[in-house]
Amino acid sequence: MPYTASHATDSDRPAITASKKPDKPGKPDNPNQHGQITSLMRHMSLEQKIGQLFVIEVYGRDADDVSDAAKAGNQKLYGVDTPAQAIAKYQPGGVIYFTTRGPDNIGDAAQVATLSNGLQRAALEQRPKIPLNIAVDQEGGALVARFGPASGATQMPGQMALGAGGSTDDAARSAEVIGSELAAVGITQDYAPVADVNLNPNNPVIGIRSAGADAGAVSDIVAAEVGGFDDGGLSSIAKHFPGHGDTGTDSHYGLPEVTHSREELEAIDLPPFEAAIDAGIDAIMTAHVTVPSIDPSGEPATMSEPILTGLLREELGFDGLIVTDALDMQGASDTYPADVAPVEAFLAGADQLLIPPQMDTAYAAVVDAVKDGTISRKRLDESVYRILKHKLDNEIFKSPFVDPAAASAVFADPTHKADAQAISDRTTTLVKNDDGLLPLDAGAKDVLVAGWGVDTTSGIAAGFEERGATTEVLQSGTTPTDANIDAAVAAAEGKDLVVVSTNNAWQINPATGDPTPAAVAQTKLVKALLATDTPVVVAAMRNPYDVASFPEAATVLDTYGYTSHQIESLVKVIHGEVDPTGKLPVEIPGLFPLGHGLSY
Repeated sequence: MPYTASHATDSDRPAITASKKPDKPGKPDNPNQHGQITSLMRHMSLEQKIGQLFVIEVYGRDADDVSDAAKAGNQKLYGVDTPAQAIAKYQPGGVIYFTTRGPDNIGDAAQVATLSNGLQRAALEQRPKIPLNIAVDQEGGALVARFGPASGATQMPGQMALGAGGSTDDAARSAEVIGSELAAVGITQDYAPVADVNLNPNNPVIGIRSAGADAGAVSDIVAAEVGGFDDGGLSSIAKHFPGHGDTGTDSHYGLPEVTHSREELEAIDLPPFEAAIDAGIDAIMTAHVTVPSIDPSGEPATMSEPILTGLLREELGFDGLIVTDALDMQGASDTYPADVAPVEAFLAGADQLLIPPQMDTAYAAVVDAVKDGTISRKRLDESVYRILKHKLDNEIFKSPFVDPAAASAVFADPTHKADAQAISDRTTTLVKNDDGLLPLDAGAKDVLVAGWGVDTTSGIAAGFEERGATTEVLQSGTTPTDANIDAAVAAAEGKDLVVVSTNNAWQINPATGDPTPAAVAQTKLVKALLATDTPVVVAAMRNPYDVASFPEAATVLDTYGYTSHQIESLVKVIHGEVDPTGKLPVEIPGLFPLGHGLSY
């Protein structure tokens, strides 16, 4: 039966017990570990224990960065100048790296490794000496990849591409490469793999971040990735529990509702997380979604004791770290003030509190909640114990520092790039080839490359030129204007071939049920090109549902992402250098079933 109790009183809270699931392979229990942890905890003040709960962001590319941008960002967040000073002030359990949302932490491998060493040094200057968890969102693919091409990191394909490939070996190898590169720069946790099952074509936040719509297939990919990350020397974090795949709202900007029944959750949403637990996952991240079938109160899963303690801890037997999704996302912050969110999430069963919107307020609120008994010392110690055990299990105490020179060599490993290309080649899906246009006949071609993406269109053109073609590129962004469309139609005249790339040409506005302006404009561009006398190849570079907007297109391919390797794979498939073997990991409503895919 579902667990439906509201927040339990302190006396009702269970003490930490051994996990019902097997220990993580390769990380046997250390008989001296319990003594190490309890000794550390005896020497920690209340404030230091509470600091371990928080994972914060910092501004700067060096621990002692005093640039104007670093000082301004750290002053705004914490009232200090440098990342090292933020570590000294709060003694947090962890730090998360970003490169786009404000904090700019990521350059090349040597720089990130040096930053990690500096932050660890700042943490270990405190007593007792407790190293940091250093985390990042590196899911694979181009959507959520903090280490982009400029960093030199290998750009592995994302989850839906791996789902299209259907190979657990490829999924494991992809995770191993990501894990080994992140570990080389001092990162200890990756907020991956995504374990959501994407059933909703109009899901605005998951989409190709999910391996697909089949719970069993997603479970197999996720379990393989857990092992791959472990082989790469990195701790993985499955997300977003209990499932964010069938929602029509982005939890960054609102509070989605998962309407699945308990039976549907057990059949669809929970299996990938159960598979991750069985594979020895270290940590699971919560979702800012409501799940009335488990918790009818309407509390987000992040703040729901029936979901985190009742379902995840007690029913699924998970005793690793429970990590909140970012508390500054509107799915949390719109509902809970800065002094309430961290306390409610912790009471619900979370261990790590990620990016509170106002750190001073959040930190003080947890301190006050412990002092007034809202949070018991016993409950606090349970989470601190888990956090310290996690750091011991993953040998962060033993080896907190990395070699910046060696990190650069790991990033430059040619086998990583070769494997990324080979795996990508096994994911591209030929959805339609009605006129038998593909593979292209031999001979030089005059090609127009139109549609979405500066790097995408130029990359496709470069691939054609390497094969002897002459190309013209007309990139028109996500929302091509009528002038863009007219120019593309004119340029198609006399060409041998048009390749047009799309990005969410099927996106629906959930508030109105109508296609978004971008989807309307991209569809108009594609249909205008289809009306010319020139053969057209349509390449859906993101979600595979785009074909439903232009079912009259005769030749359609899906890449599920736009890394350089995926673009190269697209070109190779078009030219017949690679036989397309990818299969749709989702259904295209009314057109193609899950598992559809053509080959030559």
